[in-house]
Amino acid sequence: MSQPIEALRQLAGDWMGQAAADRPVEETSRKRMRCGFANAMTIDVEDYFQVEAFALTIDRSDWESLPRRVERNTERLLQILAESGVEATFFILGWVAERHPQLVRRVLAEGHELASHGFGHLRVDRQSPEEFRDDVRRAKHVLEDLGGAPVRGYRAPTFSIGGGNKWAHAILAEEGYSYSSSVYPVKHDLYGTPEAPRTPFSPAPGMLEIPLTSVRILGIDMPASGGGYFRLLPYPLTRGLLHYARRVNRSPAVFYLHPWEIDPEQPRQQSAPWKSRFRHYLNLDRTEPRLRRLLRNFNWTRMDRLFLGDERGLFPVIGSWTDRQQASP
Repeated sequence: MSQPIEALRQLAGDWMGQAAADRPVEETSRKRMRCGFANAMTIDVEDYFQVEAFALTIDRSDWESLPRRVERNTERLLQILAESGVEATFFILGWVAERHPQLVRRVLAEGHELASHGFGHLRVDRQSPEEFRDDVRRAKHVLEDLGGAPVRGYRAPTFSIGGGNKWAHAILAEEGYSYSSSVYPVKHDLYGTPEAPRTPFSPAPGMLEIPLTSVRILGIDMPASGGGYFRLLPYPLTRGLLHYARRVNRSPAVFYLHPWEIDPEQPRQQSAPWKSRFRHYLNLDRTEPRLRRLLRNFNWTRMDRLFLGDERGLFPVIGSWTDRQQASP
C-alpha cells in the first residue's frame, strides 16, 4: 500500500503547482479555444426521483405524483452559468421537457446548446434496438418542437452505451443525431466501458462519440468528469485530475452535473439502500460553491462548438473501440 500512497502524494504535490494557473478567467476568446484551452460543460437535466440509484425504490408509475424540483434547480444552474459567462450543453430528458416547456426555451434563449437525454430515462442496455429508436426519436421530436432548434447531441441515461450495445450509435446516426456522449471509460458497478477510447472516436458512419473524461493513474482508470465524484472527492483533487487529464489525453475534458446535485433540501428516500442514499445525498450542500470555483478555474463552452465546430480538427478522433489511447503517467 505504501508505494501507491506515496505515488498519489507525489502526484498531488504536482497538482498543487497548478494553483498559480487557477485564477478567475475572463470570457473565453475564439483564439484561446483554438489553442485547446476550453472544456465542455454539460448538464444532465433529470429530477431527483429519476436517478438510477433509486430505480428499485421509486416506481416509474409514481413519477407523476411526486413533487418536481427540476425546474427550480435548473433555473438556479442557469443563473450560476450566466454569472460566470459560461455557455453549456443541456442534455434534457424528454419527460421533463414535456412538463416544463418554458425551461427548454430558456436554455436556448440564454445561449446554451439543447441536446437529448432520451425520453424516459431508460437504460440503453435494457432496451431492444426498436425500443431505443422509439425513445431517442420521441425525445428529439419533443425537444425540437419546443425549442425550434436542431438537436444534434445525445447522452444515454447512466452512460449505458458500451461494448454490448454498439448498435445504438448507428441508430442515433439514422435518427439525425451527430454526436453522443454516452461512454464512460471507467469501471463502475452501474456503468462503464474501460476498454473504450478516452478521446473522441467514430463508432459508426456519421456519428462521433465523445467519452466522459477519465485518466489512467497507478493502473486504474480514474473518473474526472464530475457527477458523484465531484461531490465525493476534495475539490483540489478534482481540479488536479482535470489538469492531468487535459495534459495526458490531449483532448478537452467533458464535465457533467445534474440539477438535483445543488439541491440539499430535496425529499429524502429513506427506504432506499444505504449505498444509494450515500451516493445521492453526499455533499449536496457543497456542490454549488465547488461548481462556482470550477467555473472560475477553467474555461468552458458547449459541446457542439468545441467538438463539431472549427476547433474539432485539433483533437484526435480514434477510429474504433479497440484503438484504446495509451496515455498513462
